[in-house]
Amino acid sequence: MDELLEILTDLHPDVDFETCDTLIDDKILDSFDIVSIIAEINDVFDVTIPAEEIVPENFNSAEALWDLIERLGDE
Repeated sequence: MDELLEILTDLHPDVDFETCDTLIDDKILDSFDIVSIIAEINDVFDVTIPAEEIVPENFNSAEALWDLIERLGDE
């Protein structure tokens, strides 16, 4: 999870990713951010996020993203 928080903080140092759960709803992350996050996750965690998983629920918080990474890593 620490690596994920580092990826997110590099994009937006002013956001508290440990508590924020409205990253998409409040438009903190935009489509470019999502593409960057997906690429970083692929590189760092060796996990490919399929198109059907690119939904707001999976990107609204660091915790949701971490759950997605763990779920895809188990497949």
